[in-house]
Amino acid sequence: MESGEIVEYIDDQKIICAVVMEGGNQRLQLLTENNREVKIAFQRLCHRSKMRLDLSLGRNRLVEHLRAIAEKRIALADQIDIAELWDVLSPEPGWIDLNTMTGLCFPTDMDDDHESGVIRAMFKSRHHFKFKPDRFRPYTEEELAAIIALEEKAARQQRLIASGAAWINAVRSGSMDSRPERHQELSEIFKSYFLFEKDSPHCETARAIMKNAELKAIDGLFNHLVAVGEWCVDENVDLLRYHIPTDFSAGALDLAQSISTLSDDALRKTGRVDLTHLPTLTIDGQSTLDFDDALSIEIRNDHLLVGIHISDVAQFIKKGDRLDQEALSRGSSIYLPDNRISMAPPVLAENRLSLKKGHIRPAISTMVKVSRTGDIISYDIFPSIIRVDHQLSYFEANMSADTSDAIERLHDIAIRFREKRLSQGAIQIILPEINVWLDETGVPMVNRVNRESPGRMLIAEMMILSNWLSAKFLAENDIPAIFRSQPKPKSRILKNGTGTLFQNWMQRKQLNRFVLSPTPDHHCGLGLDAYVTASSPIRKYFDLVTQRQLRAGLGLEAPYSKTEIEAIIEQLARPMADVGRIQFRRNRYWLLKYLEGRIGEKEEAIVLQRRRNAYAVLLKSYMIECNLPQSSGIDLKPEDLVQVTIQHVNARNNILSVFMG
Repeated sequence: MESGEIVEYIDDQKIICAVVMEGGNQRLQLLTENNREVKIAFQRLCHRSKMRLDLSLGRNRLVEHLRAIAEKRIALADQIDIAELWDVLSPEPGWIDLNTMTGLCFPTDMDDDHESGVIRAMFKSRHHFKFKPDRFRPYTEEELAAIIALEEKAARQQRLIASGAAWINAVRSGSMDSRPERHQELSEIFKSYFLFEKDSPHCETARAIMKNAELKAIDGLFNHLVAVGEWCVDENVDLLRYHIPTDFSAGALDLAQSISTLSDDALRKTGRVDLTHLPTLTIDGQSTLDFDDALSIEIRNDHLLVGIHISDVAQFIKKGDRLDQEALSRGSSIYLPDNRISMAPPVLAENRLSLKKGHIRPAISTMVKVSRTGDIISYDIFPSIIRVDHQLSYFEANMSADTSDAIERLHDIAIRFREKRLSQGAIQIILPEINVWLDETGVPMVNRVNRESPGRMLIAEMMILSNWLSAKFLAENDIPAIFRSQPKPKSRILKNGTGTLFQNWMQRKQLNRFVLSPTPDHHCGLGLDAYVTASSPIRKYFDLVTQRQLRAGLGLEAPYSKTEIEAIIEQLARPMADVGRIQFRRNRYWLLKYLEGRIGEKEEAIVLQRRRNAYAVLLKSYMIECNLPQSSGIDLKPEDLVQVTIQHVNARNNILSVFMG
């Protein structure tokens, strides 16, 4: 290529006119109409003119000539009606070279400037023709429609991005009406990206809005949604993230309502064993509204007869009905410090299904014959009707432990049963429970619960006893069920069921996960040869399924097949994992929220282990782990007690930091 040749190339979506100052085989040195010297590859040229400029004119004169040429070519391009040209050429699609196209556009006059005018016109409006510098192809009608739709979508996207950034800035400055109904689409984009980040379908849009609004962190979107009233400051985003249903369908509610209106007396005619004469009691948390289980105890001549009565939920919720479908989709009730999401509609779960004081209820009763020394002699499982006489809280049960003969005897039997399990290799982890709840003003409150109190301990052991006997019944009758087993721990720290707080905490970390299977196997953690959970059918779908299998063994309904049991286990794996995650994270959130008000307070902590640049410690008062930065000159060992000061807490970001002292 010779010096002085006029050429054009595309840069930043513009066609630039230039003159060759120095040619070469691969790269050219150019002077542009913008008075810039550039080096570009030969392949970047989109047009070459036959005319030359005399380089001896000097830089300023050359630039003047280039600008004049460019202006002329732009004017020629403006004379071309691309849409009209497409109307003429589109019936016969095919490539048209530059020379032919120039002749069509300028039939009476054609030179380098006219060629450039055609290239510029085609480049400026690329809706109608596929563009290459030396040839063009008219798009088909379908291609044209798709291109226009795509460009309209892109334009709308840019408007949306600009609108989103403007909304954030306006709300941040307090200068604009922040009502979200005016920006519902943007609200949904912000929510989706905050919840799912890179997996959100609106990821690119949200990131562009954040960039334009100069939001550095995703927390800015959360704060914006709070500011406009779309979310509250304590929004439980996990319910949205894991698509947890909080409402029931109209069909399920209608069915629940119809079941709720059934007469108690009708149950007496169902062929069940009438146990309404037995004094029965429930022991639950103070805020419990759905009572799954009740206990009774009778003193016979040479033995005791313990009754463990579980609400017969399957009597009312039938396989495959609307209530069953929604219960299956949920998997479990969810109990949170600030919310309760039932597996069954509350109108049913807290009434007809609940073992409420003074009401006749159907139950699956396990009657256990126990010797005077606390040994289990035999058991029987059958459908019954019961009527609860006493509804006690754990506190009330604890207060009655020394004065109530029934509670005292049940507690003694529970102790004896636990001793038996421990002798069979059970691992009894004893850790205090941190109960978090909100007071009437929404302020988080915390108390430490002794899980070994008489009331809690006897209920825990009675339910384990009931579930073990249910598993034995199902196994002996060769009925598949959702059996739970657990392999041996990775290592055994606790001996004889005792140990320090440190040992119990570390032992829990060594436990293997339980295994669900349609056939029984040993449960190492409980020290039992078979185990199911059937004691909470109002709250847990696995328990409802197992209760149906018990009913099948009693001749009340057809059983699930082994294949059906396996399918239910698989289907509920993800929902149950989500429930566990949500409950753990929400309890931790409110505990951290409580600790936000205790920054600067000193706490006793147990050293758990040494990490790379910190120690893992357990705050004893709150049973929560955090990192303690290493201090020079101080060497700590596991189980050491240290005093730490709460330094920084952020519940939303799951941050808890402490320092020594």
